[in-house]
Amino acid sequence: MAFPLPSSITLSFTPSTPKQHFLSTHFAFRFSRARSQENARPVQLKFQCKVSKDFVKDQSPWSNIPTSLNLSTFMNGKKLESLVAVILILAQISSPLPLGGWDFWSVLPANAVLYSPETKIPRTGELALRRAIPANTNMKAIQASLEDISYLLRIPQRKPYGSMEGNVKKALKIAVDGKDPILGSIPADLREKGSMLYTSLIDGKGGLQALLKSIKDQDPDKVSVGLASSLDTVAELELLQAPGLSFLLPEQYLKYPRLTGRAVVELNIEKGDGSSFTPEAGGEPRKAATIQVVLDGYSAPLTTGNFAKLVIDGAYDGTKLSCINQAIISENSLDKKGYSVPLEIMPSGQFEPLYKTTLNVQDGELPVLPLSVYGAVAMAHNEDSEEYSSPYQFFFYLYDKRNAGLGGISFDEGQFSVFGYTTAGREVLPQIRTGDVIRSAKLVEGQDRLVLPKES
Repeated sequence: MAFPLPSSITLSFTPSTPKQHFLSTHFAFRFSRARSQENARPVQLKFQCKVSKDFVKDQSPWSNIPTSLNLSTFMNGKKLESLVAVILILAQISSPLPLGGWDFWSVLPANAVLYSPETKIPRTGELALRRAIPANTNMKAIQASLEDISYLLRIPQRKPYGSMEGNVKKALKIAVDGKDPILGSIPADLREKGSMLYTSLIDGKGGLQALLKSIKDQDPDKVSVGLASSLDTVAELELLQAPGLSFLLPEQYLKYPRLTGRAVVELNIEKGDGSSFTPEAGGEPRKAATIQVVLDGYSAPLTTGNFAKLVIDGAYDGTKLSCINQAIISENSLDKKGYSVPLEIMPSGQFEPLYKTTLNVQDGELPVLPLSVYGAVAMAHNEDSEEYSSPYQFFFYLYDKRNAGLGGISFDEGQFSVFGYTTAGREVLPQIRTGDVIRSAKLVEGQDRLVLPKES
C-alpha cells in the first residue's frame, strides 16, 4: 500500500515533569521525492536538538551530543515503516528525560513475556494437565494441531472453517502414518486398550472423521463438542504411553514419597459459620461441597507424593481455610511438619524438574504447570527458605487477569511448586470464606502410583 508523504513533518517534545532540567528536543523532517522512480532521491531527514534555557550543561550526560545532525536514508522501494522505525529510534535516543538522579545504566530489560499479549498459556486445568503428559511425539503433534482449533473457534466473526479443516486433516495424517510408533509407545499389557482408543480417535463417534464432518457442516456447537471429545481421547492415549516418570530423580530425593503419574484427591468442604453453599442450577442448598483436584506427578513427583501421603494419613481432615490475596490457603499446622520439601518446578521444554530454584518469567521461562490458571493448586513457601516448599500448607490460586500482566501471566508465576488443578467444583472456590473447614480429604485414584520408600 502506498502512503503519500508530506513535504515536511515537525515533531516537538517538551518536558512534562516540572522543576527538572531537560534536553528539549525538536525534530524537523523534510522529504524530497521525484515523481519517477528513476530520478528518485533519498529522503532527507534533518534532526535538531535545542537546549532549553535552564539546562545545566555540567549536570548533563548529553553534553557531547551535537545539537544538529543531518541523516540520509534511502527510501527507494521501501515502505513507510522504515522511516517510522528511524523516527522512533531517534525519539528513543533524544526524548526528554529528567537528569537529576537518573542512572543511564539502570534501565531494566523489557518484560517481553510478562507483558506480551501473544503469550499462549493454558487457561484451564484440563488443558494444562493434557499438555503436561510426557507422551509420544506424534500424539503431541496431533494434540497441538487440534488445540489450535480452540483458538480459531474464539473468533467472534466468521469462523475460519478452512483452517480448521486443514488442522484436522493434518492430525488425521499424523495419526494414520504414525500408527505403529503411537501404539508401540504403549506398554504391552495396555496395548489392547490403546488400540481401541486409537480406532475411536480415527473413526469413533467423537473422533477425527466426525469432527471433520462437523467442520464441513460449519456448525460451531458440534465442532466444539467434537473437538473436546477428540482431545479427551488424545489425552487417554497419551496417559497410556506414560505409565511412569520419564526421568530419574536425583539420588538425594529418593528417600521422599513420590507420585509416578496422576492421582485424584477429593476435598469435602463445610462452611465454618453454619451457612450453605449456593446451589447449582435447579439444586438444593448444600451444607458441604466437594472439590476434586488432579495431582500431576509427571511434573512434580516429590510435591504430589508428599501431598498424597498427607491425604492418606488424614493430615488435612479438619483443616481450616483462609482467604488472602487471590488465594485460599490452608492453615499451617507446625506440629505436623516432619521434613522440608524442595521447591520443585518443571520448566516448559525441559525433561525434568528444577529443584530449589524459581523461574525467570521475564526471560521467557515458563513452567509446564502454570500458576496463572483459576483453581491451580500449589504449596506455600517454607517459613525459613523460599528454596523449599512448606511440607503441609497448600493453597488454591484464584487467578484474575485484572491482576496480571498484559500477557495474562501472574506476577507470581514460576515462584511456587504448582502440583495440580481443580477439575471439579471450581464454582465452589469463590464461595469459600475464611473459617471454612476441610472436613475430609481422600485419595480416590492413583494410590498404586504412590511410592513410599522405607524410612531410613
